[in-house]
Amino acid sequence: MLKRSFLRHAAAWPLIAAAPRLLAANTETPATIRIGVATGGVGNPVRFGGSSAALLHAFGGLEEEFKADGTKIEWVFFKGAGPAVNEALVNKQLDLAWQGDLPSIVHRAGGVKTRIIAGSGVRNGLYLAVPPDSPVKRIEDLRGKRIALYKGTNLHLAAVRALAAHGLKESDVRLINLDLPGAQAALATRDIDGAFGYVELFVLRDKGAAKVIYSASEDSFKYTRQTVLLASDDFARSYPKATQRIVKSLVTVARRYSDESQRDEVFRQWGKAEVAEKYWREDFIGQPLRVRLSPLLDPFLVQRYKDSAEQALALKLVRGKAEIDNWFDRSFLDAALRELKLENYWPVYEANGEVSGKQVAVAR
Repeated sequence: MLKRSFLRHAAAWPLIAAAPRLLAANTETPATIRIGVATGGVGNPVRFGGSSAALLHAFGGLEEEFKADGTKIEWVFFKGAGPAVNEALVNKQLDLAWQGDLPSIVHRAGGVKTRIIAGSGVRNGLYLAVPPDSPVKRIEDLRGKRIALYKGTNLHLAAVRALAAHGLKESDVRLINLDLPGAQAALATRDIDGAFGYVELFVLRDKGAAKVIYSASEDSFKYTRQTVLLASDDFARSYPKATQRIVKSLVTVARRYSDESQRDEVFRQWGKAEVAEKYWREDFIGQPLRVRLSPLLDPFLVQRYKDSAEQALALKLVRGKAEIDNWFDRSFLDAALRELKLENYWPVYEANGEVSGKQVAVAR
């Protein structure tokens, strides 16, 4: 069960020193800032793609921001994804985390104290792929089929929402828990009838081993996936100025690369990570950068987390319902937006997934 599994991932992620932390001479800034990333990344140095947090990491934004303070920035990548990040948060081995909605809801429901301080990777895609000669043409055709899904990650509930929108319950299909490489291998060998995933499915398609038959973003943003930047409550309370600088750095990068003149550079950087540049381009077809790189904690994002909390409880993935409204701490983001004069730059999306009526032009 997922509600028990996030405490059993110690072997899935690198050992992080658990010794007491030493403070720098300036007590407003810690000696080290530890950021957990809910993906294993690729390469050396490690890279990941698809979000403003990935760009902040690629360009060393935080390292530059805290250079004069002598603060070390540690990015810790977890092949065990969100559940493994939860283990590190439980053990107080991280100060911040880039993580998807379901695993963060699991730690919230389990009493781990964090704050959601900025969006980073909102309205991310969800795709469904099947073997190239499969008779399955739409989600409604999945009844009784064997479908791979990386449970416990932010793919999980997005897929369940998409199924429900097309008349299927989770129990109507045979969901098989496989990580992304495992799902790709099983799809290529036809050991499963389909797989929910992300841009990695485009790679399989181009090898002739699959066809992509569903895109959540073409259906409704309500069925897309969300990731955010969280801070541990201890860190945000102990180092509010450092937390503010972190959020400002993220917002600054998000603004720079939300400009359409930077589109080629965004995909070039992400193309050094999990999949080739062309697949990121395909994922963003018809979507302005400022729609996907928005840091806003708007009604859309809050509602997605509320929906996910309800689903997690209904599916018995958590023992108790996670409280959502007070989890969102907008103070750092609002201050950054004011300071950078960006209060009206990114489009605000409503709870129903539609852009606010007054900001339709901003989303184009």
